[in-house]
Amino acid sequence: MSEEPDPEPAVNISGGPDGGGAAAEFDPAAADTRAEAVVDRLGELYWTKTYGGRDGFECLVRTILSQNTSDVASQPAHDALIERYGGADADLADALADAERSVLAETISSAGLYNRKSKTLIEVAEWVVAEFGSAAAFDAFARDGDPEEVRETLLSVRGVGPKTADCVLLFAGGRAGVFPVDTHVHRIYRRMGVAPADADHEGVREVLEADVPAAKCGFGHTATIQFGREYCTARKPACLDDPEACPLADLCEQVGVYPETGEVVDPAAAPEAD
Repeated sequence: MSEEPDPEPAVNISGGPDGGGAAAEFDPAAADTRAEAVVDRLGELYWTKTYGGRDGFECLVRTILSQNTSDVASQPAHDALIERYGGADADLADALADAERSVLAETISSAGLYNRKSKTLIEVAEWVVAEFGSAAAFDAFARDGDPEEVRETLLSVRGVGPKTADCVLLFAGGRAGVFPVDTHVHRIYRRMGVAPADADHEGVREVLEADVPAAKCGFGHTATIQFGREYCTARKPACLDDPEACPLADLCEQVGVYPETGEVVDPAAAPEAD
């Protein structure tokens, strides 16, 4: 049975119209770089989102749960965690720092890798309590702190990588110019030839944050994920069956995609990358 494409969210999950961020105009013809032209084309396809307004610690928890799994699997885990540990009068960091690991692991089991993730969540919660005193104090740091300091601080914590840190900056802080790189973003911009075929996640991020205007970076992240789910999938991008099926075909170099044979490889393994 084939998977249904993830639908466009009916609700702005990035903070709502009052959540911060900056409005952006999308005009591929006026783009200064190919990366901007790609994001502008996505702006013609998808919803315009604003960013910020989410609780920083909950965003951190949500992103950890999403590591190496899909939203379909991680969302129920997040909902179950909040139901068990996020009561109206509870501080989520305190609650997770004191959680029994086996109980937490069972609570988030739908997210996969639940033993490792439960350990990470408890350690991160203990760090937040020790360094900030509460989830609320961490939320204020993520929202109002210097972006570079916030990023460096988060990256110093075991279990928190660049994508997780950048998602906190974007979704909690509403910071312009932040383009988190997940597996979709990493694959697509190398496949298109926008970033070097052998670039790691940080290399792709550096290219995108340099070539995409700050006001469009957050939208570029979320819209690229949607595009990756609907069109430019890892194993069978739309262009394999029909060159006209992809709305970004004229901007793509198809690095590692071979419609004539139906073969798809990681861009780093493509002969063009040698």
